[in-house]
Amino acid sequence: MTSNRPYLVRALYEWILDNGMTPHVLVDATHPRSVVPARFVQEGKIVLNISPTAVRTLVLGNENIDFNARFGGVAVDVEVPLDAVLGIYARENGNGMLFPEETPQEESTQDTPEKPDRSKPPQKRPTLKVVE
Repeated sequence: MTSNRPYLVRALYEWILDNGMTPHVLVDATHPRSVVPARFVQEGKIVLNISPTAVRTLVLGNENIDFNARFGGVAVDVEVPLDAVLGIYARENGNGMLFPEETPQEESTQDTPEKPDRSKPPQKRPTLKVVE
């Protein structure tokens, strides 16, 4: 299955906005595909305000979050791969969600179907019994 992270990010983003709050994302800035302003990174992480008033051309895609924002008065194009998003939450009250770290091993097993192990005899299929 594909990752549920992009769907959860979009849903939580809408939920936060619908409640009149400010959506922020916590990002692993050390991710090799993260394009974030390095001078605002602290301990390998960066918090980004992705509210409509703070960013331009926001795209919450299935692979990346892309937008343009001003940092210290300078316009910067930001690209954040979804697997670098550690969480999304409302600035005002902290409500939101933190995501577990996705390992490359999990992603690779999703791309290639498992081959059956022919060295073992097939397992007996489970059955249901009616218990009264």
